[in-house]
Amino acid sequence: QVQLVESGGDSVPTGGSLRLSCVASGTIARTRSWAWFRQIPGKEREGLAALLMNGATDTFITYADSVKGRFTISQDHARKAVFLQMDNVTKDDTGVYFCAFWGGWLNSNEAFNEKRYTAWGQGIQVTVSA
Repeated sequence: QVQLVESGGDSVPTGGSLRLSCVASGTIARTRSWAWFRQIPGKEREGLAALLMNGATDTFITYADSVKGRFTISQDHARKAVFLQMDNVTKDDTGVYFCAFWGGWLNSNEAFNEKRYTAWGQGIQVTVSA
């Protein structure tokens, strides 16, 4: 069973950058799906970025409009890790961030379907200050 551990959460000033990491334990196949979600108090958890890999060659990446051009998702298969580079952050980026994993291929329209992901990180706080 895959377990995920996140790190990198912190307080960061508006306009700054932060890099979140998520490392998996257990067996990770070449076909897999990773995603980052965010939970803001009083709001539903939202998908921010997803990286879908079909084998070693086919990769699909998608972003929510709210983070497109500012956040970048990447992965390191050897380290069984996924990353979220957050640049030019705003106060609206404050929240609890979760990484998610599924050991299979998702269609692009399912990239932010929480029910398709079977492993979740514990959540990590990111606070953007003025």
